[in-house]
Amino acid sequence: MDLPQRQHLPHTPPPRVDSSAIFFITVCCTPRDTNQLYHPDIAARLFETVAHRHDNQVWHARLFLLMPDHLHALLSFSPGKPMSKVVAQWKEYVAKATGVRWQRDFFDHRLRSDEQWQVKAAYIELNPVRNGLVREAKDWPYVWRPEQSKVVSARPAVAPYRAGTP
Repeated sequence: MDLPQRQHLPHTPPPRVDSSAIFFITVCCTPRDTNQLYHPDIAARLFETVAHRHDNQVWHARLFLLMPDHLHALLSFSPGKPMSKVVAQWKEYVAKATGVRWQRDFFDHRLRSDEQWQVKAAYIELNPVRNGLVREAKDWPYVWRPEQSKVVSARPAVAPYRAGTP
């Protein structure tokens, strides 16, 4: 039986979209349900790349949260730097530097108001709670915000992730 082919997503905002628009981005690892991101050394390296791109105005990161097999981010992209290219180059660099294996492509959704980004940020921050990895969002160590230092070392606040366990 032939499986349906996944369509290529353009990730190109319409010309009327302001360059400061915030996008909710999800990037998944392959295979799913395999812990690739829930490691202090990988998280620290990955967050270094987030901070570097933020500091060099490749993107403006409002929030970046790692789960064991995917990540969520709230990002704005600099004018003249297409989202698809920026994210693809970042994924390629992270893959080479850390060995993380990414699924092809990523999901993006443009947020349309400041209020919506606050709601989406709360949703992202509660993801580890909903998945049973911590009791409170504040206990999740694998999160980066722009007010943090360039290199964020993940706190070993929770036991290592094991697939199939809450």
